[in-house]
Amino acid sequence: QVQLVESGGGLVQAGGSLRLSCAASGRTFSTNTMGWFRQAPGKEREFVAAISWHFGSTYYADPVKGRFTISRDNIKNTVYLQMNGLKPEDTAVYYCATARSYGSRRFNDYEDWGQGTQVTVSS
Repeated sequence: QVQLVESGGGLVQAGGSLRLSCAASGRTFSTNTMGWFRQAPGKEREFVAAISWHFGSTYYADPVKGRFTISRDNIKNTVYLQMNGLKPEDTAVYYCATARSYGSRRFNDYEDWGQGTQVTVSS
C-alpha cells in the first residue's frame, strides 16, 4: 500500500498558476505510474495527467494539454503538477494516485489515492 499526500491547492484567478505536489510513502516498489485526477462538484472523477515513474513518459487529458505539466522526483518520491493558464473549468479537487500499468488513463487502474487538494479558479 502507498500513502499519498497532496498539497499546493488554493484559490487563484483565471490565467494564474499553481503547482501541486504529491508525496508518496510506504510500499511504493510496485508503482509504475503516478497520475492526477480531478473531480468537480456533481461530476465524475476525470483523468488529468500521468507519468511513468521510471521512464518519465507523460500523458495528458485533452483539456489540459499545453497548460499543465506533470513531473516527478524519484529521489523525493514526489510527483508534481504544474498548472498554468488556469481556467474556471479547472476548479475541482485534485487527487494523485498510483497504478501498476503504464500510462493508464482509466480510473479503475489506479489503486492508491490521496485525500485530494482543492483548486479553485475564479473568473
